[in-house]
Amino acid sequence: MSLTPLDIHNKEFSRSFRGYDEDEVNEFLDLIIKEFEILIREKKELEEKMLDSTERLGHFSNIEESLSKTIIVAQETADEVKSNAKKEAQLIIKEAEKNADRIVNEALSKARKISMEGEELKKQASIYRARFRTLLEAQLEMLQSEEWDRITDDTHDAEPNQQPKVAR
Repeated sequence: MSLTPLDIHNKEFSRSFRGYDEDEVNEFLDLIIKEFEILIREKKELEEKMLDSTERLGHFSNIEESLSKTIIVAQETADEVKSNAKKEAQLIIKEAEKNADRIVNEALSKARKISMEGEELKKQASIYRARFRTLLEAQLEMLQSEEWDRITDDTHDAEPNQQPKVAR
């Protein structure tokens, strides 16, 4: 059973022949009542503080748990973003390599085509040169032939209104 200040205040002691001084006992009891009331009030305040602290501790524990979950989610998201970025970078690199290979192959093909065209032009130039040389040699041979001399001699001997004789 818990003792209250009211219990102390209402407590009555039996009287005896040589008992304690009643005023002194009452003063002491009043002093005990005041101290007891102070202790009860302090106890109640401490219990309220403890309840408040317990609630705050629970609140902070919830915040801590929430933050931990948030950090885990953020880390997982960061890992996922990093993984996706790495995959995208690999795709970009592969695409760039394909484009580079295509460009190189096109350039090689064009270079081969230009080289073949150059060779063809060289052949045509050589053929043209040979034909031109043959033509010039034929013309030169014709100019050096005796027949040419006869044509020129016949044109000098002929009369002005006569046609020159052409040898066939």
